[in-house]
Amino acid sequence: MNQYINKKVKFIDLGLKDYKEVWDLQEELFARTGGIKIENRSLPATSQNITPNYLLFVEHPHVYTLGKSGKSSHLLLNEDGLKSSHAAFYNINRGGDITYHGPGQLVGYPILDLDNFFTDIHKYLRFLEEAIIRTLEEYGILAGRMAGLTGVWLDHTGGTNPRKICAIGVKTSRWVTMHGFALNVNADISYFGNIVPCGITDKTVTSMELELGQKVDFNEVKVRVKNHLSDLFEMEFIEGNG
Repeated sequence: MNQYINKKVKFIDLGLKDYKEVWDLQEELFARTGGIKIENRSLPATSQNITPNYLLFVEHPHVYTLGKSGKSSHLLLNEDGLKSSHAAFYNINRGGDITYHGPGQLVGYPILDLDNFFTDIHKYLRFLEEAIIRTLEEYGILAGRMAGLTGVWLDHTGGTNPRKICAIGVKTSRWVTMHGFALNVNADISYFGNIVPCGITDKTVTSMELELGQKVDFNEVKVRVKNHLSDLFEMEFIEGNG
């Protein structure tokens, strides 16, 4: 490990905040880090600037987002339907298809320079999944992965009712990441009925609340997910301001 590797991560808990506002913040941080990396190319190794890392935690008001590989037909609402559901809709620049974000869902956006950790996007995705899997295990929820699908699933080992509890969709450029994961803690799952989640028609969606039969302490889940991310990535968190 050389002296220019930075495993410190500024953690910002944004609370409940509009999707577009947070997307703009992600883009700003993403561009800032990418700009530093471009500038470093023209500098001698001894003068290069350390790149920052960020982790944003947020809940969004009801919103549907469609990734670059998604189909608009997977949104089952028209404009009037969106209004009556008090939901927004955005075409965005992450991978994947359509998903839902809303209150009671923990959304995490790591804006990391993977050169500070490891340059392996598959490993990055698996580590995000693993942090969620380990968190769910602490609540007695057995979760895992399904072949060919991203995210975290229940009844994932050949069961009769596989269901997604956490969606994952990311963007990377120059080994800098944005977007991230969405864990259904106490989310209103009925909103997923207005879309074909992630373009998958034969599997359902669930939440920690549904699986446990009671509301879950949202702040406790935040702490546990954050701790597992820290362990897996060997991060050192620095508290920031939302």
